[in-house]
Amino acid sequence: MEAKKRYSDEELEEFREIIHKKLEIAKADYQETMKVITNQNTNDINDTSPTYKALEEGSAGQTKEQLIQMAQRQQKFIQGLQAALVRIENKTYGVDRLTGELIPKERLRIVPHATLSVASKQSNKDH
Repeated sequence: MEAKKRYSDEELEEFREIIHKKLEIAKADYQETMKVITNQNTNDINDTSPTYKALEEGSAGQTKEQLIQMAQRQQKFIQGLQAALVRIENKTYGVDRLTGELIPKERLRIVPHATLSVASKQSNKDH
C-alpha cells in the first residue's frame, strides 16, 4: 500500500478550523501589543481579557524594544498561519517540504504552520 501523499479534504477542514482559531487569537494579541507600544491602551479597552492583563502587568517591566520584538514575532506567526491556509487551498498542507511525506497530525495540531516534520527539522539543523 502506497503511503498517503496528502491529507483528505475532511482532515484539511479540521486543520483550517484550528488555524482560523489561532489566527483570531494571534491577531487580537498583535493588536493589543501594538496598542501598548503606541500608548493607546486606556482602561476602557476590554481589560478583562487575559492577554490585556498580561500586557498591562508585563508592560511596566518590559521595554518598548521587547514589546516591538513580541509584535514582530506575532506578525511572523500570523504570516505563517496565513501561508498554511494557502497550502490548505492548494491541498499541499501538511506535506514535509524536504521529504514530501506527511507531517504527523499531532505535530500539525500543535504547530499548524509547520512545513517540516520533527525529524526533518532536526536533520536540517545538523547540516
